[in-house]
Amino acid sequence: MPDNSLSAPATTLGAQDNSCHVRAVSGLGAKSPAAFLVEYRGKRLLMDLGAGPEPGVRPDLTGLGQIDAICLSHAHGDHVGALDARGDHGNPPVWATAATWGQIDTALVPQEARRLLPLKGSTEVLGTPVMTGRTGHAPGGVWLHLPGAGREGGGFTYMGDWTVESDLFPFDMPPQADFLIDDASYGNRDQSLADQIGALAEAAREGAVLCVPAAGRGPEMALRLAALGLRPLPCPVIRREIEALATDDSGIIDAAPRAAMAALLKDGQLAGGAPTPQDIVITTDANAESGLAADLLARREEGFRFIFTGYVPPGTPAERLVAAKQALWCGWNVHPCLGDMLWLQREIKPRWVMPAFVKPASASKLAEASHATLLWEPGFRF
Repeated sequence: MPDNSLSAPATTLGAQDNSCHVRAVSGLGAKSPAAFLVEYRGKRLLMDLGAGPEPGVRPDLTGLGQIDAICLSHAHGDHVGALDARGDHGNPPVWATAATWGQIDTALVPQEARRLLPLKGSTEVLGTPVMTGRTGHAPGGVWLHLPGAGREGGGFTYMGDWTVESDLFPFDMPPQADFLIDDASYGNRDQSLADQIGALAEAAREGAVLCVPAAGRGPEMALRLAALGLRPLPCPVIRREIEALATDDSGIIDAAPRAAMAALLKDGQLAGGAPTPQDIVITTDANAESGLAADLLARREEGFRFIFTGYVPPGTPAERLVAAKQALWCGWNVHPCLGDMLWLQREIKPRWVMPAFVKPASASKLAEASHATLLWEPGFRF
């Protein structure tokens, strides 16, 4: 496991009320959009404001009231897709990393409302101290920590989405915290990415369309499959992501994976040209609803085989194909498996954990083995 860590800075609390109230507006008890309200030191901070991943699903913001600031963990739609609702809640400024802002259209958040979070370090959001670190999940993705939050000053941490299994995106250890909102997307799943890669490579060897989200697993999928001697064909979106990562020195990836991205482009490890059914095509989007994936789905009678590797939302082409056994599903971990969730608990020692993005029935093993009290009610004050 990664051992690089951040230690919380000293905080002068004085006579301030450090009690912290956490409310799951959305994202608790189901695979639903991320939106978590934190009320601390007189400020109302919203952690993410997403939509999806199921088509048309948005958080219920009834009664939410005015928000002082929004903090974004990363740019995937289920974490940012409802930002168009800012105007109903005071048009608060929005904090995110530079890489995250690079993935969000100014039509959704105009430049004058944008504020910067560091990839790894300390800052302030409207006078509230905030620490950040990289999550291993997406370019520019960060966890957020409020040092001193809570009656005993043990701190609050929101993980967003995270993984320690990526060879591409680094993971920084959060400091200890009394309260943790954790990414429990996989519930009881405890299969390693290493095992999944071998299964996917075998399933795709004779040709397949691998559907992935933008700004996600696509470049790493190309890297890992090429390391097994295959020649994946990235779509233009994924190729541009590889090209950007090969020259990025902002800190979203480290030197070794950056060099590996450059080698993919230089050494002929990637296929080129128009896709054929014999190619291993890595393409957006994740559910074959748009992009090259949708185009190739319309040409499926030519022999294109589809493999999906992430969450398959109801009502999508991916769900219909998998249910009809006309496509395969092979997992590719971009969230923590059960063992990693328990490892994080041991490291940061929370007293309370709110398991996000999972149904309670799918997290029974997490509940049995948890080192902290799991909270399934939407509101909690500590």
